[in-house]
Amino acid sequence: MLLKSTKEAMPAIASTQSIRQSLQQILQSTKEGKTQLPDFQRSWVWNDEQILSLLASVSLSYPIGAVMMLETGNPAVKFKHRLLEGVALSSTAKPEYLILDGQQRITSLFQVLLSQKQVKTKDVRGKEVQRWYYVDITKALALNSNREQAIISVPSDRIIRNFRGDILADYSTTEKECAAEVFPLQLVLDTLGQNIWMQKYLQIDPDNMQNRLTLWTNFLQEVIQPYQQYQVPIIQLSKETPREAVCQVFEKVNTGGVFLTVFELLTATYAADDFNLREDWLKREKKLKKLLVLGNVQNTDFLQAVTLLATRAHQKQPHAISCTRKDILKLTLNEYKTWADQVTKGFEKAAKLLHTQKIFTARDLPYQPQLTVLAAIFAALGVQGDNAGIAAKLASWYWCGVFGEIYSGAIETRLAKDLPEVLAWTNGGSEPDTITSANFASARLINLRNRNSAAYKGLSALLMRDGAFDFRTGVAIQTEMYFDEKIDIHHIFPQKWCKDQNINPRLWDSILNKTPLSAKTNRMIGGKAPSIYLPKIQNQAGISHTQMNQILQTHVIDPTALRGDDFYNFLAIREKALLSLIEKAMNKILSPHVNQSTGSSNEAEDIELVEYDEDTDYDK
Repeated sequence: MLLKSTKEAMPAIASTQSIRQSLQQILQSTKEGKTQLPDFQRSWVWNDEQILSLLASVSLSYPIGAVMMLETGNPAVKFKHRLLEGVALSSTAKPEYLILDGQQRITSLFQVLLSQKQVKTKDVRGKEVQRWYYVDITKALALNSNREQAIISVPSDRIIRNFRGDILADYSTTEKECAAEVFPLQLVLDTLGQNIWMQKYLQIDPDNMQNRLTLWTNFLQEVIQPYQQYQVPIIQLSKETPREAVCQVFEKVNTGGVFLTVFELLTATYAADDFNLREDWLKREKKLKKLLVLGNVQNTDFLQAVTLLATRAHQKQPHAISCTRKDILKLTLNEYKTWADQVTKGFEKAAKLLHTQKIFTARDLPYQPQLTVLAAIFAALGVQGDNAGIAAKLASWYWCGVFGEIYSGAIETRLAKDLPEVLAWTNGGSEPDTITSANFASARLINLRNRNSAAYKGLSALLMRDGAFDFRTGVAIQTEMYFDEKIDIHHIFPQKWCKDQNINPRLWDSILNKTPLSAKTNRMIGGKAPSIYLPKIQNQAGISHTQMNQILQTHVIDPTALRGDDFYNFLAIREKALLSLIEKAMNKILSPHVNQSTGSSNEAEDIELVEYDEDTDYDK
């Protein structure tokens, strides 16, 4: 029944104060439109059971948690606002405060206690219902009573029926309420209404009037007065509170409501200028996500790209370019409108470049943030970004980011650094830091096992880019993907064979022993040795020995080592071949070396052996 205090979770903000205000004052302010909601708040959603529990808590003077309000009048925090559900005003009122946290509680209490209307809510099964709320006087005053059981909700006609339709209780008139000794909570803050109801309650049984008066007096003191005297702790954010602080505070305290991203906050801000950011984004999202590689682009990614360009446009120093949360919140509507179309085109051009590198779906994208800055780069380049020379440079930069694993941390700093440096490089400047600092140690290949790692996805894309063909069909993997042939990374030396040979799983489960193949081809491989499954595939697919060797070479696999089941020699040769692919993509010289007996390199000797997981879904 007790609700968590908001103040416990709230970060310290200099422009806040804590006060206490009567529930009656808050609800009256809500009724007059002086207290409203920012438009980003979700709709009122509490069900009948939650309302009953809240009403019981207030009647017992139990704490229900603090309510957080933002004072209006700050031009930097100008939100579109709306009335709480159930409030009806003949004219639009200008609010003095906006509820940031406590909407569900205040709306529930307003609708029950002050609206004088039936409450539209839901039952525990989610079915929409209309309810009136009462307190059973006798149950509420009983010794050791359960107050939640004393508070009841009844249908809109105020008649309670069983499943057969039989009437169990009828409160459809004041006289019937008084006879049943159930008090309507809609009168708890209405002094005149209470007195009228009390007179009928006393007069309905003249012979027992004194006992009923005593009962009413006790009820007034123990139930009605707690509602009338209830004090709610209020945390007030003054109108001087910065926009980013409002966002931070809201996320800390509003655990039961909407998660307030910078997008939600900007949506509410722009709405005050009659611009629907959500609607604008949905149109752009629908267009962008027709391209599968852009399937995971979020509205916050889009805003980051826009902010990068906006900060670049009005800052002379490169280091002033930024896309932090604080910077996004400062993005004006005019800046958004200036760059949004160009950023949309930037994402489309980024998708086109990724397609040339054989990265087709969002699942295969090594780093989502690198896509964001790539879109910003294309947006800034405009038509210049269509040039072949620029595309080659951007591809080199992209692969350095992937294999250098540059985007694995400090993302916002990297985005802000890459945008000006890459743009300068495309115009004849020096190479960006992402290229000069990128490095890929040969030992990293031994440790690449997880398909979610950036380098793992990158190698798969490089193999497809350079024309890898499926073992069975002899068709380019990229073509197989286009026709949905369920392409994935599979073991070349099968798991079962490797385990039978007591080969360290650290070696056979690394990327060195994996390549993109169709699911059907992988089933044909099964758990057999290469010397067995290769002739079988050749025979069934009608592929000659020479043709199969050529297909294997498109995967940078040495045919002789594979056909001879020479795992360690195969591993050493393929390591060098994969490193060569990475070198060409990054346009950097690497130094491959592998020890055939251990599968380690100088750099790998100290690498800790990973624990083998028997439950991993390896190829059978």
